[in-house]
Amino acid sequence: MSESLDISVIVPVFNERDNIQPLHDQIAAAMKTGSVEYSYEIIFVNDGSWDGTAEVLAGIFQNDPNVTVVNFRRNFGQTAAMQAGFERARGEVIIPMDGDLQNDPADIPALMEKLDEGYDIVSGWRKSRKDRAFTRRLPSMLANYIIRRITNVGIHDFGCTMKAYRREVISQTKLYGETHRFIPAVAQWLGAKVGEIVVNHRPRKAGKTKYNLSRTYKVVLDLITVSFMNSYSTKPLYVFGRFSIYSGLAAGFSFAVMVYQKIVSGYSINRNPLLILGTILTIAALQLIMMGLLAELMVRTYHESQNRPTYAVRSILSHREELKTQPEPKQ
Repeated sequence: MSESLDISVIVPVFNERDNIQPLHDQIAAAMKTGSVEYSYEIIFVNDGSWDGTAEVLAGIFQNDPNVTVVNFRRNFGQTAAMQAGFERARGEVIIPMDGDLQNDPADIPALMEKLDEGYDIVSGWRKSRKDRAFTRRLPSMLANYIIRRITNVGIHDFGCTMKAYRREVISQTKLYGETHRFIPAVAQWLGAKVGEIVVNHRPRKAGKTKYNLSRTYKVVLDLITVSFMNSYSTKPLYVFGRFSIYSGLAAGFSFAVMVYQKIVSGYSINRNPLLILGTILTIAALQLIMMGLLAELMVRTYHESQNRPTYAVRSILSHREELKTQPEPKQ
């Protein structure tokens, strides 16, 4: 059995060549602050970078026995990269963070102190974000407000990657799509205690951001999925029955309107184009959302029944023997 550590830091990276070395150095420094010194590992997950990131990571690995590097065959996305790191982590506490140097490793001791107050998850809150207002901060504020209202989890910044998780919380969580931001919500639904602290957020100095407004619709769809999985994954008849009732009420209202128009103005029922159009659109919307949710359930069943990962690993650099000889997942 591999040695247990205090902290596993998970860093997904995609084309962050110029940021990796200083980030590594800052993480290592944060593990030795004051009178406290943590045993730790840093797991870099290279998410299909092509800018020389893999070569820089290989150099860091050669010089630091606390580093593990997982190289993906292609870009699978941040959630898959985090899942790969979670599965290989040995730490009692797991702390993911971005690879762009905007998260500050100096906040790690504060996260650990908050965990010691009895929390299972401590989320970072980028209260003073150093990002563009229109494309990053405003959409984030709106998204966080919606997520809080729907999930009833009272943290301010679901999108902040820097969080501290106890191992037992992560071991019960499987990530798909871009659902890493919803881990606190899922964990709280399972009974975990979630806290929050303000963390430092720094402007990007090197490389290009990988985030834009096109991610917003993915967040919305994943939120629908997570809410559905929490409420109806074992009782889907409830959600189908609810929409069936709504549809029946709408149909009754439509019939009442049609009868009213026929009696009052003599308007022909079978020649009302707005009624026909509205009916078609309503049915199409219901069918699409239902098919999407059913497809999500089938995909999760497919992956979990076969223990099939959501990513493909090209190679692993590790100072642990059991990982050096680990075979790649079957494709």
